[in-house]
Amino acid sequence: MSRLSLFVPLGVFVLILVVGWFGFSLDDRRQMPSALIDKPFPEFAAPSLYDQARTVTRADILGRPTLVNVWATWCTTCKAEHAELMRIAERTDVQLVGVNYKDDVAKAQRWLADFGDPYDMVVVDPDGVLGVELGVTGAPETFLLDGEGKILYKRVADVNRRIWRDELAPRLARLGIVEKDLPEQGGR
Repeated sequence: MSRLSLFVPLGVFVLILVVGWFGFSLDDRRQMPSALIDKPFPEFAAPSLYDQARTVTRADILGRPTLVNVWATWCTTCKAEHAELMRIAERTDVQLVGVNYKDDVAKAQRWLADFGDPYDMVVVDPDGVLGVELGVTGAPETFLLDGEGKILYKRVADVNRRIWRDELAPRLARLGIVEKDLPEQGGR
């Protein structure tokens, strides 16, 4: 056996350590890279949650910075993030657009009636077609768009106070959206 063959296991071990080091040192595992960052929000035509005869399109969400939040009544994490979305809606002028993902319309309407509706508009995505266009892997997922509809940020998992403070609020501030100084409450 040659001396070189003795170093092969050591080389493999070092390679595993290097791959592990980089794999575990990635930023937040829930902030998944998205091929859509810096790309336009996809074209879509979806019914409004409150008026199924009304079709909402990409053009309807353009014009100002927007948070697009993919949610569902079957999603327990969506319920956990809902209070923060209500707080954001009350304390900022950012447009909030909900995408009700693979859900029942009546349940979604009832859910928003029971827990409050932070959204400026809600579209229905019963088969997940818009979700596929967005690369959605589940709910909740949130996208930040500039006024022209370019996707600047994607969040996989809930938007909570820390995510708002550390990730969303600074990005929105650069777009001219700042949090109003109001006492803590809920509702829009």
